[in-house]
Amino acid sequence: MSIISNTTVLSNFAAINQLSLLQQLHSRLFVPTAVYDEIRRGLDEGYTFSQSILNQIYPFYDHGWIHLTSVTSDNELRYLGQLPPKIHAGEAECLAIAQGRGWLLLTDDRATRKLARAGHIALSGTLGCLVLMVEQAICPSAEANHHLSEMVHQGYRSPVTDLTTLLA
Repeated sequence: MSIISNTTVLSNFAAINQLSLLQQLHSRLFVPTAVYDEIRRGLDEGYTFSQSILNQIYPFYDHGWIHLTSVTSDNELRYLGQLPPKIHAGEAECLAIAQGRGWLLLTDDRATRKLARAGHIALSGTLGCLVLMVEQAICPSAEANHHLSEMVHQGYRSPVTDLTTLLA
């Protein structure tokens, strides 16, 4: 299954210099053009870690594992047009593409997650990625908890502070 991500999940990993962990988990991710624009604006606003994300976007960089995509089909455009106007452009495009193509959506945004669940869109986020990294032995649980702690220190508002409760 293909995976599309909004800005928050990528930013959480980039902020602690761990995009490579996310790449190990998902060798290819997609971002819509609106998310690309958000990441560029973040860099302009002083979020220097945004550059590490931009450096991974294909087709701008041949080695990029984050692929740029856009809303293209009539169904995606119709879905996009039905979303509440309060949903940011990046989240809206992610929802439309995930719904239209049957892709997994990575987001931590509460309103977006609610809409995804209502639309029966497969969903995960930063915590889900960290848990899956432990389950797939990409990193041990202590290291994943350390990364979570670093993300929280960088501003991630996590509903948990210890992944142990989420691990099977």
